[in-house]
Amino acid sequence: MRSFRAAFALGLVTLGVQGAAAEPITTCTQGGICYCVNADFLAVIQERVSTIRARLAAERAAGKATGYISIPLSTLEGSYFKVNSDVSDDVKKRVEAKFGAASVWMLNPGEKQWALPDQGSGKASGADYMLMWTRVLEGATGDGPDFDFVYFTGPDDFHRALKLIDTDLMGQLDAEYDRRAATDPDIKNVDKKLFRNYYALRASVAFSLGSHDEWNIARAVNENIRDFIVWYKAHVN
Repeated sequence: MRSFRAAFALGLVTLGVQGAAAEPITTCTQGGICYCVNADFLAVIQERVSTIRARLAAERAAGKATGYISIPLSTLEGSYFKVNSDVSDDVKKRVEAKFGAASVWMLNPGEKQWALPDQGSGKASGADYMLMWTRVLEGATGDGPDFDFVYFTGPDDFHRALKLIDTDLMGQLDAEYDRRAATDPDIKNVDKKLFRNYYALRASVAFSLGSHDEWNIARAVNENIRDFIVWYKAHVN
């Protein structure tokens, strides 16, 4: 598989770290997308949304096009959050450099500043993050006015960020796991074989259930702006 990019008037979202949810409550976004979320997180979610919208407004006021990075982040099935966060950082730097940092600003959902802090009942769940990112991507008017494009991460993005070459990918990933394990004991909670297989064979939005949900969110919001959608697809070796 190859990585691909797509740009359109509205973007996609990315799931955050999974966690326990207490006091579930159904909350809907302006576009009518509803989530069963932890009521303890509603205030901090709205605070994050307001902060992110203000940052987007500032970047756009500076004359920049704004984009969103769609990337699987959660530690699941061999995937590891800290690796994914490193990849999202690399993608942000490369895309901004490609178009020019003075002209483009990428919203990276893997940055620590956008994480939801623990509340009284524990960590934020995927649904809590989905509510936050859906509100961000819909914008105040519900039709995605704050974004010009979205970047879908694919295998090439992971391989570039991890500095992998096209020979003995799995052997390189075994070595990458060992290198990280020497300084990061948390990675040992991820099975080494599953880690190797995930980053060799599956690391991309194509194998992310969250990204499939994100596509449906984007499609729903785009119903409001169908005439303004622009698509393109590029393959990168």
